[in-house]
Amino acid sequence: FAELHAAVAGLPVASSRVVPGLVLRRDFAAYCPAGGELRALLVTEPLRPALAAPGVEFVVDSEGQYRASLCWISRRTEALMSHLQSNNIKLLLSHVKQDEVVIHYAKLYGVSVVECLSSEEMALICEITGVSPCAPFGDNIHREITEAALATFCQPLLLGSQRCVHIGFTGVSAFQPHCLILCGPVAGVNEQHAAALQGAFTMLQQLFKTVDQ
Repeated sequence: FAELHAAVAGLPVASSRVVPGLVLRRDFAAYCPAGGELRALLVTEPLRPALAAPGVEFVVDSEGQYRASLCWISRRTEALMSHLQSNNIKLLLSHVKQDEVVIHYAKLYGVSVVECLSSEEMALICEITGVSPCAPFGDNIHREITEAALATFCQPLLLGSQRCVHIGFTGVSAFQPHCLILCGPVAGVNEQHAAALQGAFTMLQQLFKTVDQ
C-alpha cells in the first residue's frame, strides 16, 4: 500500500483520485519525452565506469593522467548510452544516484532517468514486469540487453508543488497497478484517510482469502 498511494497536502479532499500505473515521489534526473511503447532498464549500481576494480588502488601521477582518465570515463559512458539507445532503451530506473556524466549522455541519447528508487519500489516494479535488475555491464558494455521491461507511458506528474514521475507498465499477470492520490487540507487528514483505506483493503483481503476446507 505504501508504494501504491501518494498523499498531497494543501488540496481539497475532492481532488483525490485513482490513476493507472505507478507514481514515484521524485522528479526525473533526465527527461526525454518519447511516444509509444518504451523499453525500461532497471539498475542497482552506478553506470559510470570505474577506473579500477574494487579493492584496487588507482594512482594518478600527473594532471595529464587525470585528464586522460576523465576522457576515458566520458568515452566509455557515451558508448554505453549509445548502446542503450541502439537497443531502444528509453527509460533508466536506478536504485542508486547516477554520476553527472551518466545524466549528461542520457539526455544526449534520449534516455530518461529516474534515480534513488527504494528497494520496495524496485521490488514492486520487478513483480509487475517480471524483469530483474540488469547485471553490471563491467567491461562488456556492448552485450545484448535482455532484461528490459515494457512501459506504456512515462511522464511528469505535478502533485501540489511536488514534481513526480508517472509510469505505466505492461504487466506479466492480471495485476494492473493503480495509484491512489489522496488529497487533504493538511498532512494529518491525509494520514487518517490513508490509515482508514489501508485498513479497509486489509479487511477485504481477509474477506476474500481462499479458505482451505
